[in-house]
This record gives sequence, C-alpha cells and structure tokens, in this order.
Amino acid sequence: MRIDFPIAFQASAAPTIGVEWEFALVDRETRDLSNTAADLFAAVTPELVDPSRLHKELLRNTVEVVTGICTSVAEAVADLRETLGVVIPAADSLGVDLLGSGTHPFARWSAQQLTEGARYEELINRTQWWGRQMLIWGVHVHVGLPSQERVMPIMSSLLDTYPHLLALSASSPVWAGLDTGYASNRSQMFQQLPTAGLPFTFETWEEFEACIGDQATTGVIDSMSDVRWDIRPAPHLGTIENRVCDGMSDITELAALTALIHCLVVDLDTRLAAGETLPTMPPWHVQENKWRAARYGLDAIVILDDSSRERLVTDDLDDLLERLTPVARRLECEAELRSVADIPRNGASYQRQRQVAAASGGDLVAVVDSVVAELRASL
Repeated sequence: MRIDFPIAFQASAAPTIGVEWEFALVDRETRDLSNTAADLFAAVTPELVDPSRLHKELLRNTVEVVTGICTSVAEAVADLRETLGVVIPAADSLGVDLLGSGTHPFARWSAQQLTEGARYEELINRTQWWGRQMLIWGVHVHVGLPSQERVMPIMSSLLDTYPHLLALSASSPVWAGLDTGYASNRSQMFQQLPTAGLPFTFETWEEFEACIGDQATTGVIDSMSDVRWDIRPAPHLGTIENRVCDGMSDITELAALTALIHCLVVDLDTRLAAGETLPTMPPWHVQENKWRAARYGLDAIVILDDSSRERLVTDDLDDLLERLTPVARRLECEAELRSVADIPRNGASYQRQRQVAAASGGDLVAVVDSVVAELRASL
C-alpha cells in the first residue's frame, strides 16, 4: 500500500474499540518456540466464522487474535473469547500452546523462521540483526475518534500515561535465559527498529502528514503500516492505536487495560471538545518515563507533568482510576476499569514470572508453564 497525500482520517462516529492480541506458539513438551503458525492457520481457518479474526505476523512462531469493530470492552472480550475457543483446541491438536507474554524466556532468535511475504523480507533485509532479534509480543488497542483535528492533541497527551500502561502490562523480564533486570525488556528491544518506539509529537495533522511525506520520499517507509510507533494514528480505520502494552496472559487483565485505554482516549476527546488544552510533557520527560516503567515496572517513580513533579506510579494510578470512573460508567466498563487496581495487588506478569523462577530454582520451563496456565485459567 503506497501512501496517498493528503492522508485522510476516516473518522469514527462513535468511540469504538478493537483489540489485537499477539501470542507466541510454544511446544507442549520442550516449551521452546514452535514455528507452526501455518499449520495452526490451516487447522483453524475452516472452523472460524470470520477468518480475518486470526492474523499472521513477522515470524512463524506467532499468531495474532483480533476483534471486529466493537462498541464496548465486554463486546471485545466476548469476541476474543469466541476466537480463542476455536484456536486453542486447534493448537492442542498440534501439540502447541499459546503464550501471552512480552518475550519468551529462553528461545534463540536464530532458530526462528520468517513468515513468507515481501514486506517481512524487506524488514529483515533492512534491519538485519535487530530485526531478527524481534522475539516480542504485545497487545494493541484501537479507539475510534470523530475528527482528524483531534488526533494529534490526544496522541500527545496520551504519552503522559504511557508509564502506567507499560508498568501494568510488563511481562518480559527474562531474555535468552537471563533476567534482564527490566520489567519490560520487550519495550526496549522494539524501539531498536528505525520506525518504532515513541512517536514524534505534532501540533496539527498537517505536521504529521509532512513527516510521513518526508519518510516516504526518502524511502524510510513504503506505507503507513511501516510506522511502528508505540502510539500511532490508523487513518484508514479512524482510530488511535495504542501499542504500549506487553503481551498478556490473562483475559481479565486484558479487559482491564482495554478499559483503561478506552477511558483515557474518550476522556481526552471529551475535554478537547469542551475547549480544554490537553496536558503534555516535554519529550525528555516522556522518554525517561518509558525507561523507568520498563526498568522498574510498578515500582517506578514517574514524572507527572512539565513542572517535573514525581510520584510512585501505583499511587498516581489510584487517582487516575478514580478520575476516570464517571467515563467508565458512560462506556459501561466500570467493573473492568476497577479491576485495573487488582494488577498491583496480585502482582504484574513480570513479578509473577520472577516468583515462579525463584520458587523453581531458576527453571524457565516452569515459567513458560505458568504463563500458559494463566491464559487457560482466565478463559
């Protein structure tokens, strides 16, 4: 898909949502990654009412379960459950399990196979060693917006709550057999790709178009899908796509973070429509907050605003959830939003993985077992 200018944002009449949930495939016996996505697709496609609910990704060890256009968090979760109700039995028949985590704790990148396709081949040809290292999985949440003019202010202001989302979802502490010391090693790996990482911030849609035009002209990108920012507009869908979160192993936690993202976007859109100037932070604060959340997870002390005030992320989260509760009532996701607070109480995925590793004497197969079991139990 080539980029046509100007870039038209296909506005959404309602704040609809869509979720993309990436999974690694792991062998039932060895718990290593399994390059069997093509076999799983062959087994699943005849059984799915809508085959578009399952996507291929860069590597043959990965599948992505996606929803349709949904009006509520509950509808999105039901959509995911329906698809997984077909995918998981098919995976069982192949002797593989779905792993919902930001990274695999011990897999070797050199053993992974590339999915066929010119776009994927070009990505690896361009990025080389870093591209081949991308054994990472995440969760992406789309929220519809009613106007092209609102996209950039909302996207910039969403960066203020970047560390909250990353700390809550962090699930990638172990890489190539070693604990990295990070809660989210995935976020640090992914930003090594030339068009990934934190987005640039723009005052207007026209500035965004100029950036994309420059990148297309100079061969940095061929299409909008090559823009892999952590938060990005999806003009053809009329959404902002939030790609901050690590992979998740629990559908209840996924529902909670989907509700949080939905409420954040709708709250900002409502305030902007009322004439408010949305808060933003300097890019150096945004960048530091991303690193702190990746490094320390729920123990991160984050920067709150352009006056450099700081606070423990979980303390700030409590106030954020309280402030968003009226929005959640309007969107009919109050229960899901309130369950966000259960994540710090129960331990985020990176903390649970470390607990299993410590209890098993560092057995990383046991870590994979625990993550796989969490998905099955939550469903």
